[in-house]
Amino acid sequence: MDIIASYGTMLVLLAAAVGFFMAYGIGANDVANAMGTSVGSKALTIKQAIIIAMIFEFAGAYLAGGEVTSTIRKGIIDAAPFADIPELMVLGMISALFAAGTWLLLASMLGWPVSTTHSIIGAIIGFALVAVGSEAIQWGKVAGIVGSWIVTPAISGFIAYLIFMSAQKLIFDTEQPLKNAKRYVPIYMGLAGFVMSLVTIKKGLKHIGINFGTVEGYSLAIGFAVIIGVIGKFVIDRMKMDPQADKQMQFNNVEKVFAILMVLTACCMAFAHGSNDVANAIGPLAAVVNIVENNGEIAKKAAIAWWILPLGGFGIVAGLAILGKKVIKTIGEGITHLTPSRGFAAELAAASTVVIASGTGLPISTTQTLVGAVLGVGMARGIAALNMGVIRNIVVSWVITLPVGAALAIVIFYVLRSAFGV
Repeated sequence: MDIIASYGTMLVLLAAAVGFFMAYGIGANDVANAMGTSVGSKALTIKQAIIIAMIFEFAGAYLAGGEVTSTIRKGIIDAAPFADIPELMVLGMISALFAAGTWLLLASMLGWPVSTTHSIIGAIIGFALVAVGSEAIQWGKVAGIVGSWIVTPAISGFIAYLIFMSAQKLIFDTEQPLKNAKRYVPIYMGLAGFVMSLVTIKKGLKHIGINFGTVEGYSLAIGFAVIIGVIGKFVIDRMKMDPQADKQMQFNNVEKVFAILMVLTACCMAFAHGSNDVANAIGPLAAVVNIVENNGEIAKKAAIAWWILPLGGFGIVAGLAILGKKVIKTIGEGITHLTPSRGFAAELAAASTVVIASGTGLPISTTQTLVGAVLGVGMARGIAALNMGVIRNIVVSWVITLPVGAALAIVIFYVLRSAFGV
């Protein structure tokens, strides 16, 4: 208890520094999920993608990142064993942020898309193991996370495969792709509007205290879908396209329509991602601030100090701008060759999987969701369309994320304990 009284301000400053570092890692690694497909399919340049992501990620993190956050991310450890030794919780959360941020930085430099959620969870497990023992860890939750490594990419890959194959059959493999695009693309636009508004309602708005019931949420999403579909039909009918053009020219025109769709889905994904994943950086930070302010009392939920959300938002933006390019390249170009229609299928599938997961409580990683979706689109063109070397590296990086996060957190935790004499 005495280190909290003696070094309270120093602990908060240290937690703020490593919280920013973790947010920087999220920006460098995870934000590529929202933007990688748009860049890979040439719908956006890297510069445009980074500017758009900076605006929407920051808006998501700052506007919808939450007034109150769970102090223990995803309920992965039990706070009860720390009740008499809150200083271990404080040092542990600082170690976890530093460890997870370090792993994200390393993975980003190598161009590996890893899960920021799994990085922080691995780190929290690591410090809890050595601080109070394995009884503090909810092993059922950990098993669910490990299971999601297979389930999540499989679901999003399957949905992406279906969306892409339907576009092939209904539009690209027909005698009149342009005419069929005018008929079917508004339906895809409506579907995208439905899924994206659901993602925003379920993942974004609840953080700012706007809670819609299931019926209200779905009704709103259907309303948006109809409006977007009607606007889409109006815009596409007005587009100047030569129906007598050769097939290749018609294909190019159809791809231009999908490119516009991709930019819209990317904006929504960035907003939803910012609102959801900023908690990986600010949750542990809010926990430290709360414990210090309450003289060692550990609360289940922590009110967020005014400066924490902007700190997380700025960290995400800085990481994306300075180090985001490598992971964007891996997602967009490394796995398989993407066109706007393929990229749209992948992004819509990823967003659909996020909606399914939030409805069923499935633990999910946006990274694994999107990589699975890109794989699904690649599989639709046959195994030869996939870069197996890149895929192998990605899978290995997923598997080692939890243990690496845990190992780094244990080392940093011991260093901090000896530094503060706990």
